[in-house]
Amino acid sequence: MSHHFTESEERRELRKAVAALGSKYGEAYFYAAAKEGRKTTELWQEAGKLGYLGVSIPEEFGGGGGDIGDLAAVCEELATAGCPLLLMVVSPAIVGTTIAQYGTQEQKQRWLPGLADGSATYAFSITEPDAGSNSHNIVTNATKTEDGSWILNGNKTFISGVDEASHLLVVARTSDAKTGKLKPCLFMVPTDAEGFTAQQIDMGVISPEKQFTLFFDDVRLPADALVGSEDAGLEQLFAGLNPERIMAASMATGTARWAIAKAVAYAKDREVWGKPIGAHQAVSHPLARLHIDVEMARLLTQKAAALYAGGDLLGAGEAANMAKVAAGEAAAKAVDQAIQTHGGNGLANEYGLVQAVASSRLSNIAPVSREMALNFVAQFSLGLPKSY
Repeated sequence: MSHHFTESEERRELRKAVAALGSKYGEAYFYAAAKEGRKTTELWQEAGKLGYLGVSIPEEFGGGGGDIGDLAAVCEELATAGCPLLLMVVSPAIVGTTIAQYGTQEQKQRWLPGLADGSATYAFSITEPDAGSNSHNIVTNATKTEDGSWILNGNKTFISGVDEASHLLVVARTSDAKTGKLKPCLFMVPTDAEGFTAQQIDMGVISPEKQFTLFFDDVRLPADALVGSEDAGLEQLFAGLNPERIMAASMATGTARWAIAKAVAYAKDREVWGKPIGAHQAVSHPLARLHIDVEMARLLTQKAAALYAGGDLLGAGEAANMAKVAAGEAAAKAVDQAIQTHGGNGLANEYGLVQAVASSRLSNIAPVSREMALNFVAQFSLGLPKSY
C-alpha cells in the first residue's frame, strides 16, 4: 500500500468524468441560463442520469453508496468547469443526508430515489429574519393536532431553489408536552401546500438559482411529514450541517480553481513589452500564492469529508468549519485576482469574471459566515471562552 496522500482511484476517476461533463456545459451555459431566467435543468438531469447526483445516496435507494467526499468532488469539479450548482449543496447533501440518517424506511423509499436519479429536488429552510446563525431563536412552529397531523406557522428567508423544489425540509420548533420547552423538528413540506407562499429576493448574484422569503400560514401536514423523532433535538438538526459546510467548501475551491485557470490562460497569452504578462512576478506570484491557498483548502475539505465518512462528527465539524473559511476566502480572492490579471478586460462581460464577483463574495457569508466558523474554531480548537 502506498503511503503518500491521494484520493482513491475511484474518486479520481469520478473527478475526471465529472470534469468532462462540466466542460460540455461550462460558464457560457451557466450565465445564459441565469440571464434568460432558465434553470440548469439539462446539466442537472444529465448529472443525475450518469449517477453523479446520487453518489452519496445508499445503493438500496438507487444511489452510488459512496460518501460525502464523493458528492463534494462532483460539486467541486462542476464549479471548476464554471457551473457551481448551489442546489447540490442543498438537495442531495443536506436533505439527502438528513433523510438517509433519520427517515423511516418508508420515507427513505419515498424521498431518496428521486434525489439519486436527478428527478427530484428538495430545498432546505432554516434561516429566519431574526434567526440566522442563532438557531435557538427560530420561531417557525409546528403544533400537533389530535389526529397526529401538524400545523405549521412562521417564515424563513434566504432559502435557495424553492422554485425548483417539490418539497422543502423545514426546521421548525414544537413544544414538549412534558416540559413546555421548544425543540427543533424537521418536516418535509410540499411547495404546493395550501397556506405556503414564497417571494423571490432581488439579489445582485448572477446565478440561475434564486433566493426566497417563505411564509407558512396554517400549513397542514400529515403525521409522516415529520422526519426523525420529535425528541431528537439539535443533534438531528446539525446532521445536515457538516455535509453542507463540506459541500460549500468544495464549491468555493472549484470556483477558485476556475478563476485561477482563467487568469493563468490570460497571463500566458497577453503580451506587453514583448513578453507575456505572466512572466512578471507581480502577476505570477499572487496566482502562485492562490494556488497554494486552494490546495490547502482542498486538503482540509478532503480531511473533513474523510472524518465525516469515518463517523468522527466532532473532528469533521472542526475540519469542515476550517475548510469553509479557507475555501471561501480563496474563492473571493481568486476571482478578484483574476480580474486584476485581466486589467480592464476583467470587468468586461465577455471574459466571464465580473459576473462571478457577487457569488464568490458570498462564499465568505453563506452557508455559515466566516465569523461564526471562526467562533467555532476559537472555542473548540483553541479552547477559548464562548463569545455568544
